[in-house]
Amino acid sequence: MIRENVPSPAEPLIEGPAMAPDQIVPLLIGATVGDIERELVLQTLARCGGNRTHAARVLGLSVRTLRNKIRLYSAEGMNVPAHH
Repeated sequence: MIRENVPSPAEPLIEGPAMAPDQIVPLLIGATVGDIERELVLQTLARCGGNRTHAARVLGLSVRTLRNKIRLYSAEGMNVPAHH
């Protein structure tokens, strides 16, 4: 099965010029590390079409770790992207 629009770990998840860390950090001030991690995981999972194996690879996590995070987010009432 061929999937379109699924980024490889080396591909950026957004289009356009990349932002430097010193440009990103001010946008994150006030958010907890947990909030930032959750948003990164959920957006990566959505961008990967819900494919947990691919999202884990992009994030540099094991599939088991990603699955545990997803289970936690679901228990907290978060909307977790489903695999299409």
